[in-house]
Amino acid sequence: MDATGAQSHAAHISTPYPMASFETPAHRCHHHSCGELHCCALRPPMVKFSKQFEGQLVPEWKEAFVDYWLLKKDIKKLQAAAGVEAAPPQSQFQAPVAASHWVMRLPFLNPHGQHKEHSAIQVHRKLASSGNHGAVAGEVYETEVLDAAGFAGAEAEAARAFFQRLDEQLNKVNRFYERKEGEFLERGECLRRQLQILVELKAAVTEARRRGGSSAAGSADLEDPSVSCSILHGDQSLRGITKQEHESQEKLADNATAKNTDEGEDHLSISEGLGDSGRIEKPTEEVANKLMTFSGRAVTCQGRSVRINIPVTTPSRTVFAIRELLFDDMLSQSRKTGGNGGDGGEKLSINKKKVHQAEKMIRGALVELYKGLGYLKTYRSLNMLAFVKILKKFDKVTAKEVQTIYLKVVESSYFNSSDKAIRLMDDVEELFVRHFASGDKRKAMKYLKPNQKEESHATTFFIGLFTGGFVALFIGYCIMAHISGMYTHQSNKVYMSTSYPVLSMFSLFFLHLFLYGCNIFMWRKTRINYAFIFEFAPTKELKYRDVFLICTTSMTIVVGVMFAHLTLIVKGYSSSTVQAIPGCLLLVFLLVLVCPFKILYRSSRYHFLIAIRNIILTPFYKVVMVDFFMADQLCSQVPLLRTLEYLACYYITSSYKTQDYGYCTRVKHFRDLAYAVSFLPYYWRAMQCARRWFDEGDINHIVNLGKYVSAMLAAGTKVAYENDNSAGWLSLVVIVSSVATIYQLYWDFVKDWGLLQFNSKNPWLRNDLILKQKYIYFISMGLNLLLRLAWLQTVIHPNIGSLDSRVTLFFLAALEVIRRGLWNFYRLENEHLNNAGKFRAVKVVPLPFHEVEEN
Repeated sequence: MDATGAQSHAAHISTPYPMASFETPAHRCHHHSCGELHCCALRPPMVKFSKQFEGQLVPEWKEAFVDYWLLKKDIKKLQAAAGVEAAPPQSQFQAPVAASHWVMRLPFLNPHGQHKEHSAIQVHRKLASSGNHGAVAGEVYETEVLDAAGFAGAEAEAARAFFQRLDEQLNKVNRFYERKEGEFLERGECLRRQLQILVELKAAVTEARRRGGSSAAGSADLEDPSVSCSILHGDQSLRGITKQEHESQEKLADNATAKNTDEGEDHLSISEGLGDSGRIEKPTEEVANKLMTFSGRAVTCQGRSVRINIPVTTPSRTVFAIRELLFDDMLSQSRKTGGNGGDGGEKLSINKKKVHQAEKMIRGALVELYKGLGYLKTYRSLNMLAFVKILKKFDKVTAKEVQTIYLKVVESSYFNSSDKAIRLMDDVEELFVRHFASGDKRKAMKYLKPNQKEESHATTFFIGLFTGGFVALFIGYCIMAHISGMYTHQSNKVYMSTSYPVLSMFSLFFLHLFLYGCNIFMWRKTRINYAFIFEFAPTKELKYRDVFLICTTSMTIVVGVMFAHLTLIVKGYSSSTVQAIPGCLLLVFLLVLVCPFKILYRSSRYHFLIAIRNIILTPFYKVVMVDFFMADQLCSQVPLLRTLEYLACYYITSSYKTQDYGYCTRVKHFRDLAYAVSFLPYYWRAMQCARRWFDEGDINHIVNLGKYVSAMLAAGTKVAYENDNSAGWLSLVVIVSSVATIYQLYWDFVKDWGLLQFNSKNPWLRNDLILKQKYIYFISMGLNLLLRLAWLQTVIHPNIGSLDSRVTLFFLAALEVIRRGLWNFYRLENEHLNNAGKFRAVKVVPLPFHEVEEN
């Protein structure tokens, strides 16, 4: 079909969906009947469109967007072939500073509806090679450069190459948009069904509560009555649930792939977790069948039985799942021989708590679906604008008016003409307002479209202020320590054993936090979506300026207090009150950390404590990215944990009153506790690997567990060698630490960073790299290798001049923290690229109700 005969649609380019990383203004564009495209900018654009385009696209979908930069290269080749001088960039896009509107004239139709000159191209619309049916979905576009266009020689070849590339980009955009739209529509239909079941279940629990309250007043079960119903039994073990959801996801992915022509692209269906039923037909307006009756017997819900699946995320659910796994055969046999009436079901008590958890899961799924639809809206808008811009460049270089013809094809193509996603977005908003916001749209929008926290200039001011204060106090502290002879072999033993560890512990902690702020800065600069990877709330996440403010403020307070304390020590004050000052400083920071009031970044402190709790109780909590990332940080802070254990012993046992700093090293159970603290972070990380293997069944987690077991052995032998400097322990330290280091280096480079790929197009690296300078990766690998060898200090006992050995150990511990900060960037880069390779931009939230076919 000739594209010139297709019906023209107005290309409505709406404001892109606001993402956390948007830093450039969006534009609202609309076509006028006169053929002009008027765009209103929030403020005058001061950068090229390619920069705005890169800054506003969805990072995980970057490969699916129009390759604007490659098309610009084709335009330059065409320009070189035609011998046309490049126009100044200012005349193309920039506008005067005082202007609030800018007009981009497009050579559309004249007022009489005729082209100004003969067509230079002809766009053909064909069915895809797979032969799929459908008026639009199975179509591809091919552009023919007509002989009457006036191109000749190299210019003609360059023009054909440009339109071939442009057709490929248009077809790619249409296929991706249709695929994602289909996945979101599938998810939307499933969520409608889930909400119907939830409404019926809430009504059942409410009725049971009412009846229980009227018939059993004063009973112990009055507070939380349950609805007992017969539900089809399914495999409730963690691995069984994961396997079923994975199979369901593969079914939906196969269905989506069969509808598209680009079978070579990797993609991830976000319809994961729909259960065993696969595609669900659209339900009728009224529910024909109830989920359950109050007599305790099960009835079908639109011809299906329902299995409730609450994820195993808490200790109580984990214990139940382990019991199910261990006694699965016994339970299965009892079901076969028991009095189940041959219906294959089991009695299940559904109380208000379970209903609340299911409601929370569905609410989260609706929020993620709305976010994904917003990204799809951004995808549509930016791609349309990219086609407008690149065709304008073509017309400017060649003086041919092909923009009118090709834009009519783009406007009528699937990604720009389909309104299913927009209508679904409105439906999701309506459902959320009705079911989760009590009809309050403003309240609903706080969840669906949370406002980004604006960065304040006051934050930057206080960062500079406290940085200056910290530098001044630190210089004063160093001068005072040098004058008093501290930090040398002849220094005050009590001070170096009790007060200095407090300063070194805070220094290591806030150095780590400062490097995390640097990581955030680099992640934002390189468009790594760390907030999505860590599942941070957009309104509560810490920005890098916030992290720097926390570090500078805290270290100013710490150094100031320690400076005052050192001054008192030098002047001869050595009472128990003076000795308690470092302990009080530590206590104040701990109280601030657990402070329940809404001050001093309470949400961030709360999430930090939750992560620590999940790590400590790691086998009983589901392991998510932020948990094992935090556990990896603790593996680099073993000196901090050992210092914290020693200080806790020193102040809790009141040794500071007698200044008996050696008590905690003489008592046997405190020495044994030092062993435990040394390998505790590795133990937690190993248990996380075991839990992930239990959840997912991936053998790689067991291999990763072996790495942390080797690190535990290395840490234990080092502590033993510190207490017994014999040749036997020295040999064991060298052997065990060498094996652990090789193991860790392999996992760092190959698994965590994804580097050292021999078949990669980038030798010894990986195919996809975010940093353009490849040598940075090799330098980072070299630094990681050197810093991994810090354990050699245990063997060679290095000393820096006359400095105390504790200062040398602090520098070595700081080098390990720096290595961890370097590791963090590449670890998240690899995670981001894995998400981008599967176009995974929104979180897949498991759904509570799974529908399975009855036999």
